[in-house]
Parts: sequence; structure tokens; C-alpha cells
Amino acid sequence: MGADVQLASEAGCHLFSGCGFPAPGLNEFDFKPIFSIGSVDFTKPMLLSIICALLVVAFFWASFAKPKLVPGKLQLVGEIGYDFVKRSIVLETIGKKGEKYVPMLVSMFFFVWVMNIMSIIPFAQFPVMSRIAYPVGLAAVVWVTYMTLTFKKHGFVGGLKNLCWPSGIPGWVMFILVPIEFISNIFVRPFTLAVRAFANMFAGHLLIVVFSVASWYLLSPSIGALYGTTSFIVAVGLTAFELLVQFLQAYIFVMLASSYIAGALEEAH
Repeated sequence: MGADVQLASEAGCHLFSGCGFPAPGLNEFDFKPIFSIGSVDFTKPMLLSIICALLVVAFFWASFAKPKLVPGKLQLVGEIGYDFVKRSIVLETIGKKGEKYVPMLVSMFFFVWVMNIMSIIPFAQFPVMSRIAYPVGLAAVVWVTYMTLTFKKHGFVGGLKNLCWPSGIPGWVMFILVPIEFISNIFVRPFTLAVRAFANMFAGHLLIVVFSVASWYLLSPSIGALYGTTSFIVAVGLTAFELLVQFLQAYIFVMLASSYIAGALEEAH
């Protein structure tokens, strides 16, 4: 976001200067390598993802490394975050059987959330989840867990039945429902889980960039000042709204992951 505004300002590009609007595009999501190892380029999103992982690990390590009966401020915040995911998502969706999956889902929630928050952090200003590889990787973890629990709980035949054979449905419609359920549970679920998180972060970041660049482009001593101010207010409003979206996307991602685990543990879905 900052790079586009800087380029527009350096070029002196304004509404009445005779140049066109420098519209941001997919270039906003491409970064020059920080360094390369062979054919592998280490880019800004990779660096941010590592920082996010370290931040989550460091926070919970500092919160619970030496837990006290009367928690300090950091431990209290850690307990609130842990209990929120445990009680509001995991136990509500899976029930008591979900206790063993709480650490994984808590880690996933805060990892996704912190990666989303990077879009409003100065010098970072990029939501890592807007690069499709990251939501795909996390969705793959959820899908592997879902498949493993399904077949471990029910066996091969029972697992296929759990995935493809809805209970209480007349047999004569099964030839239609079975392939639909198979495609939905095996392919559509991980696809939508990844795309939902990616698309929301991608669109939100692009909107904020567009209005931020427009704030500078429309700025001028004449009526353009009104346009530029309006665009800036919209950019600030979108940033505030994005804070809510960032939290909701982490919540929805983990809630859906919990629902898939719950489905795997049930006798019939």
C-alpha cells in the first residue's frame, strides 16, 4: 500500500495534472525476493508468516511458561484467548470429544488472525492470507486431520459411508446424493475453506490500497481536495472494518475446521 502511494507522490500524479489514475492491481501482491536459495525466492509474505508464527509461539510461551494460580496480566490475556477458542468454538461445535484438538485449533486461530492483522501494521501492510498458498496450506492441514479422523474412527468402509452416505435418506435417491456428498466432502470443503479466507483478505487489502492511492491522486488545491478527503475517510473506514473482518475470518476458519472434526467423530453425518 505504501509503495503505491509513494510512487504516485514521486510522480506528482494528481487528478488535474494530466496523468491517469495509477490503479493498483495484482502487482500489489507480488514482491521482489529478499534473497534466493537456488530457485527458491524468499519474499516478504514468507518473512511475515515466519514472524507471525514466532509471535504466536512467543506469546503463549511467555503466558504459560510459568503459570501462576493468580495469573499476571500476560497470563490472563493468554487464558482469555485460549478459553475463547476452547469454549466458544471447539466445545460448542465438537463437544467434550474436542478437548484434545483445542491446542491445534487455538494455534490455528491466532496464527490466521495475526497473519490477517499484518495488513494494518506499519512497514508490514500486507495480509499474508491474501496469498493463496497460505490458506491452501492451512486448509490442507484441516483436510488431512478430517480424513485421518474419519477413517481412524470408522474404518475404510465406515469412513466412506460417513463421507458419502447420508442417514435417513430413501435409497432410490442415493445414486444422486452419494457422488454429490463425495465431491462436497472430499474436494469442495477444503477448496471453499481456503478460498473464503484468501478472497476476503485479498479483496479487503485491494480496496484499502485503491482508496489510499486515490486519496493522493485526488488531492489538489481545488475541488479535488474534497474528493481526496472523502477517499481518505473511506480508506480509514475500510481499515476499521477490515479489523472486524480479520477477526471473523480467523473465527470462521477455525469454526469450520471444528465442524469437520465433529463430523469425522460422529457415527453418521
